[in-house]
Amino acid sequence: MKRLLPLGLLLLGTGSASAQKQHVREQQTWLGVFNQTRFTQHWGTWTDLHVRLHDRYVQDMFQTVARVGLTYYLTDDVRLTGGYAYVHHFPDGARTIGQAEHRPWQQVQWFSKFPKARLMQWVRLEERFRRTIQNNERTYDFNFNYRTRYNAALFLPLTKRGFEPGGLQFLLNNEVMMNFGKEIRYNYFDQNRLFAGLVYQLNPHAQLHGGYMHLFQQLPAGSTYRNQHTIRVFYFHNFDLRPTPPPVPPTPSAP
Repeated sequence: MKRLLPLGLLLLGTGSASAQKQHVREQQTWLGVFNQTRFTQHWGTWTDLHVRLHDRYVQDMFQTVARVGLTYYLTDDVRLTGGYAYVHHFPDGARTIGQAEHRPWQQVQWFSKFPKARLMQWVRLEERFRRTIQNNERTYDFNFNYRTRYNAALFLPLTKRGFEPGGLQFLLNNEVMMNFGKEIRYNYFDQNRLFAGLVYQLNPHAQLHGGYMHLFQQLPAGSTYRNQHTIRVFYFHNFDLRPTPPPVPPTPSAP
């Protein structure tokens, strides 16, 4: 819990500083599928796919994300991943055409195990290339910036089965994102995603997550902020294709 405290303070500080700014309120639904597959002692893959809906939660398509990566396992609990993501932003507001984004990314992910809890953390760096749109027409130019992300997820068992199949867990998850680069002038702080929900352990390698997420984001203009209320449902699956996989189930994944 101490490791999550700085994230909460950052969220509160940012929210109070922007109290006089213009706020946009939205309702969205996020659906996602995650997979981590391990082929050898040191190598594996990462895949996650997302569909995001908005306008009263399910009225319109907001965004799709497809992300893949190659993972190197330093140990069972420390992993390095690099890959590529394609993001498609659907028309929103006055914009009548979609916007493509190409996003190489690099990440270090690590897990901590406690007698009655599990903690997952990652630090991710993204290079974001977004196609520019002028007068509702796509151009051949791209905006570019870097973004760093810190994600922490705390799993607490709620039933006797705990992290075993059939167990139920409480999940508290927070992620902070910061922009940097020469094209960033106002929104160095990008967004904070705070999630609380339940995790059902389907089997030793699969989990179903469901709950509520509040997203607070500073938009590029710098004077407008998005307060987003989100229903989030994610499915996680781990494959271990090594000839003799370890008998202990893998540590729970997280968004």
